Amino acid sequence: MSSVIQLLPDHVANQIAAGEVVQRPASVVKELLENAVDAKATQIKLVVKDAGKSLIQVIDNGVGMGVTDARLCFERHATSKIRHAEDLFAIHTKGFRGEALASIAAIAHVELKTKQEGEELGTHIIIEGTKVNSQDPAVVPKGTSFSVKNLFYNIPARRNFLKSETVEFRHIVDEFQRVVLAHPAIQFSLIHNGSELYNLTSSNLRQRIVGVFSGKTNEKLVPISEETELVTVQGFVSKPEYAKKSRGEQFFFVNDRFIKSGYLHHAVMAAYEGLLKDGLQPSYFIYLNVPPNSIDINIHPTKTEIKFDDEHALYAILRSTVKHSLGMFNVAPVLDFERDPNLDTPYQIQNKEANYPTIQVDSNYNPFSEDSKPKNFGRSSYREHQTDTASWESLYVNLKTDSQEIASHSFETDIVSGSLFIENENEIEETSTRTYQIQKKYIVTPIKSGLIVIDQKRAHQRILYEQFLKNMTVANASSQKLLFPVSLQFSQNEINLIHELKGALENMGFIFDSISKDVVLISGIPINSNESQVAAIIEAVINDLSNGTSDHNFSQNDTIAKSLARSMAVKNGSFLAQKEQENIVNGLFACKEPATSPFNKPTFITLSVDDIEKRFML
Repeated sequence: MSSVIQLLPDHVANQIAAGEVVQRPASVVKELLENAVDAKATQIKLVVKDAGKSLIQVIDNGVGMGVTDARLCFERHATSKIRHAEDLFAIHTKGFRGEALASIAAIAHVELKTKQEGEELGTHIIIEGTKVNSQDPAVVPKGTSFSVKNLFYNIPARRNFLKSETVEFRHIVDEFQRVVLAHPAIQFSLIHNGSELYNLTSSNLRQRIVGVFSGKTNEKLVPISEETELVTVQGFVSKPEYAKKSRGEQFFFVNDRFIKSGYLHHAVMAAYEGLLKDGLQPSYFIYLNVPPNSIDINIHPTKTEIKFDDEHALYAILRSTVKHSLGMFNVAPVLDFERDPNLDTPYQIQNKEANYPTIQVDSNYNPFSEDSKPKNFGRSSYREHQTDTASWESLYVNLKTDSQEIASHSFETDIVSGSLFIENENEIEETSTRTYQIQKKYIVTPIKSGLIVIDQKRAHQRILYEQFLKNMTVANASSQKLLFPVSLQFSQNEINLIHELKGALENMGFIFDSISKDVVLISGIPINSNESQVAAIIEAVINDLSNGTSDHNFSQNDTIAKSLARSMAVKNGSFLAQKEQENIVNGLFACKEPATSPFNKPTFITLSVDDIEKRFML
């Protein structure tokens, strides 16, 4: 019997490895930037076209590579970072497994230009799908330039799974920010489609954070610092009043490596206990330095998860550090017994005596005297406007005195007005249009076959969703002007996204006064929203677009409409007046697809009379 197990060819093995290492263009950006940092570069430039689908180029001024290393770096498991297994627990560099460049070369067109300091000529290599097309000496500057073109050109199925250009570029910016925040001493720049988005000079940590997330970030930051035998904690956290609903600006770095840790995030949230409203998230930039032998970074392909030796002690140290800093900088609430000077007596009347009011009394006034008239005290009294009721008996002159007729008349009135049962079918139809709210969450209305129970939140989402889609495609929505424009602050990447969304948001009813480098002024909002919701609505739209779906399934307008519908719909727990309940019921069944919400969840259920009767059967 022949053997069924055989070794995979190198190009197939590299494509399989690429499935773990290269998930999207942002994965290539991460690997190339980390290689540039490990090469001890002081200047790194990232050039991207079409969100990385056409070109990803990283240029650095690092140590470069020789002829042999330039060719060998594309082989699997070729690395300069480790020599023995013990080196895995003493890693100070970013990459170490030696699979990144081999995986990238297997699924793209790669061009490498590199030269070491002191050498006259460098090396120029062109690789297409693990096949080396050329390797020649070339005149190139010191350092390394990696160009990755036509990503996933030989795996069209993987390319089809890529999301929209906006989403993919957002992931690239995320990876870029994670690297630049970890290395503030290095100069970084980012160019997308010919436009320079970031140009970050060498600086300290606080200046780097402000450079990445706009100038107004400086006033939001509270420094934290703690040094123990187990860990050294440095960084910044945001003040509670600047908390957001999204979790965008939250960064953990361990030994200058970005990580994700729900456990450490919980420690930070515990420090903010009692300072934040429900659903809000603080921003933080926390840097942990621990001994390399106390962590294991080889537990995840992307190396974004780390295993610590003593997580419980680290949790306690981080929580107390953040809480101490918030209290030290007067961020935590305190009792204020200071005197308010606005309540003091004005200086010019401090020594003056009070003027006592005088009372005028008419001792001769008799209210029962017909001839007496009240004295004039500045306004006419009630008696001056009284009508003459001396002949009040005339009102009853023609009144019938037949007690039986009066009794029979009142008896007939009671019969007409006191009926306990509805006998007219028209009255039944009128009462069936009434609605009732249950637990401030559901709306119940009767129908001919039974009852309909409507989820008010999902129903309102469906109504708003179809209304917003209509506004973007057919007719623009109406706006309500604000007395004072609302000023909102965003990062550079969010401002770029707002420029792309401006047309769609204006069709929704938003009016933009101006959009600067980090501030947006809004002077008009949709008629079914209020001023306090503007910041949350815009943030939700940006967050949903950044993590949206592929262009092959949903359009950008669809994502915007869903995001606005979710943000502006009535919430569960809100009391609705009778008219509001009826508007939701009528609006829901006027929709094209009333049965489901925009997120494919049922909006109502029907209970027939048979279903109700079954509940009463023994």
